[in-house]
Amino acid sequence: QICLSLVKLLFYLAHSPLGSIVLLDFQPRQFVMVDGNLKVTDMDDASTEELSCKEDNDCTLDFPTKSFPLKCSAVGKCEGINEKKNLFNAYRYFFTYLLPHSAPSALRPFLSDILNATGDLRYGINETLKAFEKVLHLYKSGLYLQKRPLHLKDYISLKGFRAVEGEDYKCWPSYSHLGCLLSVHSAEEAAAICSSQSQCQSFILTQRRTWTGRPLASFQSSLADLIPDANAVVYIKRSASSGERL
Repeated sequence: QICLSLVKLLFYLAHSPLGSIVLLDFQPRQFVMVDGNLKVTDMDDASTEELSCKEDNDCTLDFPTKSFPLKCSAVGKCEGINEKKNLFNAYRYFFTYLLPHSAPSALRPFLSDILNATGDLRYGINETLKAFEKVLHLYKSGLYLQKRPLHLKDYISLKGFRAVEGEDYKCWPSYSHLGCLLSVHSAEEAAAICSSQSQCQSFILTQRRTWTGRPLASFQSSLADLIPDANAVVYIKRSASSGERL
């Protein structure tokens, strides 16, 4: 969410009515999340000026660990230097820390492509935004789940009940520090996650949803403390259930 919001912001800066705007003091502390969108807190160090040049050799974009040769345009300006400076700073301050770690495994190759392409400045901001929107579409639609074995058949569903949420086993990246609370596309994906975790014996799809509209699933290691809830369904591993319990 943070990276996509940042890319949308940089897309606007690259195509603003004032021309391409560069953030000269590009640091994480310069940004804040407001209602799910990243905002710049200080525009004092923003500039629309692009580096003047006479030849291509005047247009090297230097960073502490990398340098990029750019073209000198017919009007004597280094082509795209403001856009590229913003994008590489987004890569080194945000993408490298946030992109590789929390996406479903099937989507990580797409994020690695974005990471590599922006790190080498092979993508401009237009291509970067398009790539992010493709990943978001795959994530929200559940298309990345195709061709997986079905796991939900290994679970018994009890409608009208839910497990009492409390401190339980931990997982990563959990939305709760008390237990294992993860974003899923469907009960089938939740079943696949539960089946992959030896501690998990049951799960429920909660009423809570993430910024993409996906439900949060709560995974639990115990079958104890089921309580009535007309709007809930608890899914229990067949291997964990017993006739006495049901």
